[in-house]
Amino acid sequence: MIRATGAAAGLALLAACSAQESGSGVDDGAFGNATMTNTLVMTGQQGYVHDLSARFAAEVPSMVNFAFNSSLLDASAQAVLRRQADWIRQFPEVRFRVYGHTDLVGSSSYNKALGLRRAQAVVGYLSTLGISRSRLEAVVSFGETQPLVVTEGRERRNRRTVTEVSGFVANHPSLLDGKYAEVIYREYVRSAQPATVLSGTSLSQDGGGS
Repeated sequence: MIRATGAAAGLALLAACSAQESGSGVDDGAFGNATMTNTLVMTGQQGYVHDLSARFAAEVPSMVNFAFNSSLLDASAQAVLRRQADWIRQFPEVRFRVYGHTDLVGSSSYNKALGLRRAQAVVGYLSTLGISRSRLEAVVSFGETQPLVVTEGRERRNRRTVTEVSGFVANHPSLLDGKYAEVIYREYVRSAQPATVLSGTSLSQDGGGS
């Protein structure tokens, strides 16, 4: 009796399992994303992109601003972009994205198009400074959806583009050689140097004062 009951339970379990054939489920992309993340971490790409992003934002202005309803780059914006280009040239294997933004005046569709034009203006100007368009991998417009200052009126700080590090060009960083390897090594050495706390102090070889 016990054996019969156990056999019946086993058959019921098998029937439940067979309701969905093995492998019939469709991958929703999570497995692929995890594999990609593991690859980025194990090759050092993810950490390096994050570090470069933080450094770029700390060392040069990442934003430029625009006049109302305009995508023209004024003298101040061009000066900022020249600084960005100088920084970008240090890392020839790194790619960047430019995000366009607007204030809240106007329709959503119009502002999305305007934000896109602003981002394209930045990409175009950077390209005139010797930065390959292939390294500016995407031009994305957030339109009015991410204001720095929440207001329904005109706000110059919201009319902006933001330049960010996005990743590496194709076939990198498996081949770190030449000039790019020199740059990485230089930055590695610099990061290991302790910050000095001495200022206004003069020391001579024999220890005497001056």
